[in-house]
Amino acid sequence: MSKIKVLAFTVSLDGFGAGQEQSLENPLGKRGEQLHTWMLSTKMFHQMTGKDGGTEGLDHDFAERSMENIGAWIMGRNMFGPIRGPWTDDEWKGWWGEEPPYHVPVFVLTNHQREPLTMKGGTTFYFVTDGVESALEQAKQVAGGKNIRIGGGVSTVRQFLQAGHIDEMHLVFSPAFLGKGEHLFEGIDLYELGFSQVQKIEGENATHIIVAKT
Repeated sequence: MSKIKVLAFTVSLDGFGAGQEQSLENPLGKRGEQLHTWMLSTKMFHQMTGKDGGTEGLDHDFAERSMENIGAWIMGRNMFGPIRGPWTDDEWKGWWGEEPPYHVPVFVLTNHQREPLTMKGGTTFYFVTDGVESALEQAKQVAGGKNIRIGGGVSTVRQFLQAGHIDEMHLVFSPAFLGKGEHLFEGIDLYELGFSQVQKIEGENATHIIVAKT
């Protein structure tokens, strides 16, 4: 049976998952890239982006594990791209080039209709206009019993948390303060939502926290 998971989701020490003013030049917002230095140096990320080298160790292991046993993804429109409003054309195909790293169906939450987008390597983006419940139901139908990964941005994770759908979260606390941006935990009571199992592992460049429901 599929589990709904948030994996390798990075937050600052003050709880922000992205900075302010996300754009094509700053997809994670101002100073947001600082959150992800733990992953950018890993061998896994180098391989995913067609580069040689990269570090091994716990951070690499967590990054690599986050892509395993995934049958479908759900992400917000911000994670797919910086375009706002109606889709005026089909030119924008995501941040990842012709072969995105997902290799499974990806359901993108949006308010504006767009035809499915099939990419190399088995990734097809489906644009869901009728909310998180519909996206989750569609993801379950294609996941084949594998896990469903909830990607960014912060708003998407918060919606699935508030709806009570997430079974497990792997949060990565990067040693940085953003001060402003999109806060993951504001108004969220994880204990009330049933998260009571906590595991803490120190990586080379970040702290990994795994929380799960009893």
